[in-house]
Amino acid sequence: MNLAERIKNARINKHYTQKDLAELINVKSTTVSGWELGRNEPSIDTLKKLATKLDVSFDYLAGVSSHSDSNISDTDLDALLDNAHSYDGKPMTDHDRKIIKSYLKGYFQGKE
Repeated sequence: MNLAERIKNARINKHYTQKDLAELINVKSTTVSGWELGRNEPSIDTLKKLATKLDVSFDYLAGVSSHSDSNISDTDLDALLDNAHSYDGKPMTDHDRKIIKSYLKGYFQGKE
């Protein structure tokens, strides 16, 4: 998969239009279209912004890694933990959630 496809797939996975993404990173929608068609490529600084806004790793966009989920977001982890309200009948505390989130972040980042 090339850069153009990675940008487009990551954008679609976030349910953004080209216009939405353009507004998030302060470029024109025609610029995003050009990237996705492979006519031009974003700068390194813009790739960093794209990775942040699309919740993927810079390495994934740059083609260094084939895994887009190495930068799992806090929102994703909170959604996972929302399904785990208690253990052995005891409610999960905020401290428990913080520890589990820290562990999961380390786990997902180590998968590459």
